[in-house]
Amino acid sequence: MSGFRRPSWWALLLTAAGALLFIRLGIWQLHRADFKEALLRRYAASSTAPRQDFAKVAAAPPADSFPRVQVSGRYLADRLYLLDNPNHDSRGGVEVFAPFVLHGVLRDQSPLLLVDLGFLPGNGDGKTPQLPPLPTTEISLQGLYVPPPPTGFEMGGNALARQTRWPKNTIFLDPAEIARDLGRPLYPRMLALDADPASIYVRVHTLDFSSMPPARHRAYAFQWFTFALAAVVILLVVHRKRKPRKS
Repeated sequence: MSGFRRPSWWALLLTAAGALLFIRLGIWQLHRADFKEALLRRYAASSTAPRQDFAKVAAAPPADSFPRVQVSGRYLADRLYLLDNPNHDSRGGVEVFAPFVLHGVLRDQSPLLLVDLGFLPGNGDGKTPQLPPLPTTEISLQGLYVPPPPTGFEMGGNALARQTRWPKNTIFLDPAEIARDLGRPLYPRMLALDADPASIYVRVHTLDFSSMPPARHRAYAFQWFTFALAAVVILLVVHRKRKPRKS
């Protein structure tokens, strides 16, 4: 270390604190990446998992898993909600959601189950695709009990309240807004129906981590670790002894 000057205590303290903070942030990003990858694996495995009793998971679903359930009841077929143009293809289209009244429910204020019917492709003309009619009799449905898609900031506030006819369009599916719109509470998750070759709907469900996928977490982790290394390098460069200039 003869080529370096002894750094002051505060320079060492600041460098150590900064490097430790950057390392901690990098480790946190790695943990987030591992957590999301584990969720994706569990989601993929859930499609072939045994069915669970919906009543046992309805109100308090497990945070780290996606139960496969079967329910019976009837659609509120005249109360459809359309998530406008989710990321499927360049032709556009809508993800269609319908409230579902569970079998045996008599009370008007009992929770409704929001059902994700799937993606209905558009024709590239910007118009809403023709929606096939839903059955009005009691039926049985099967799928994954999953969290609703992520929401964001919607310019102009609640778009559903300004629409007077169904189906209603929205760019973010906010369960709280739908519950207010229907005047009924919703279950904390929704039912993503199993794929059906006979259905016009495209049902390729996955968790939406498009804004922050596991790979991006790892890229941020690398960035934080780089900052930690840079802090140490800066300390060494600043305290390197300079050779005296020859006169």
